[in-house]
Amino acid sequence: MRELRIKDRSAGLPPVSRVAVPAVSFAQHPGLVARLEKGYPGAKVNVEGDIYYRSEEETIAYLRGHDAAIVSFEKINDRVLSALPDLRVVSKLGVGLDQIDPLAMRKHGVRLGWTPGVNKRAVAELALCTAMAALRHVMECNLSMRNGERPLTRLGRQLSGRVVGVHGVGEIGQEFIRLLQPFGCRVLGCDNKDRSDFYVHHGVEQVDMEELAARSEVLSIHLGLNPTTRNLYDLGRLRSLRPDCVLINTARGGIIDERALHRALSEGWIAAAALDVFAEEPTSEDDLLRLPNLISTPHIGASSVEARWHMGVTAIDGLTDNFIPVPGRYPFEFF
Repeated sequence: MRELRIKDRSAGLPPVSRVAVPAVSFAQHPGLVARLEKGYPGAKVNVEGDIYYRSEEETIAYLRGHDAAIVSFEKINDRVLSALPDLRVVSKLGVGLDQIDPLAMRKHGVRLGWTPGVNKRAVAELALCTAMAALRHVMECNLSMRNGERPLTRLGRQLSGRVVGVHGVGEIGQEFIRLLQPFGCRVLGCDNKDRSDFYVHHGVEQVDMEELAARSEVLSIHLGLNPTTRNLYDLGRLRSLRPDCVLINTARGGIIDERALHRALSEGWIAAAALDVFAEEPTSEDDLLRLPNLISTPHIGASSVEARWHMGVTAIDGLTDNFIPVPGRYPFEFF
């Protein structure tokens, strides 16, 4: 790739002072607003709470005239940065970078504040929670009883001793594996990076995607969304899973083909699935959501008080601790 001639909008300038936070989730923790305002008096914070993900036009309008921003799922691309010549720093609330274009950041000399792993415990706990709930038919039994039925019992499976596959063994995948340790599971790890030291220390068996699909009774996805992972779990891959498999995705929507998943769950190719993320959010796939063997949550993986505080504090720190992204290098290896 040809190296871009870049400019650094922050070079030789005083620290940023005009901060805007379009991310609704930042203000959900009141302590974060107070902490931000202490360091950046007059910061503009979205406390409306009724905007899910802003359009590019709304993001531009919200950030206009500011030299720094804390964003969550707002798109940061060439169009947005071209319209915001004052913007020098973008700090990420959370870890997902699929809405940030590193080529545009580098072209415009805008710096990125980003800290990996800040929400790993919260996301890993949700994955563990949904694994056990799906194995024991918790949601199906709950809905049945709420509908006035009184089932005598429903035979499920324990998590203890299961073969659990982890697709993506980065910060969150590793935390999920740590949480599995007391359950005596046989853990399979699949990752395109060398995780051998972690595997040896935690008793993880390294496998490829085909073996992961063929052997996992629970398969938890912890991948980033990029061109190599979009619709990775398509019809063919879903057909290759065990019929008793519980498939979990707390990573990013778009990794699983949702139409293919609907068919897999409806026709019994797999036992159950749990999704915290969807290709479009909020999702409109009501037919999928109504399936009795699907557990669905509205992207709450990082929505714990503890995780939100850690995410917010590191995002504030990112206003001063930042870098200019390089496409093709960590954390944008697959761009």
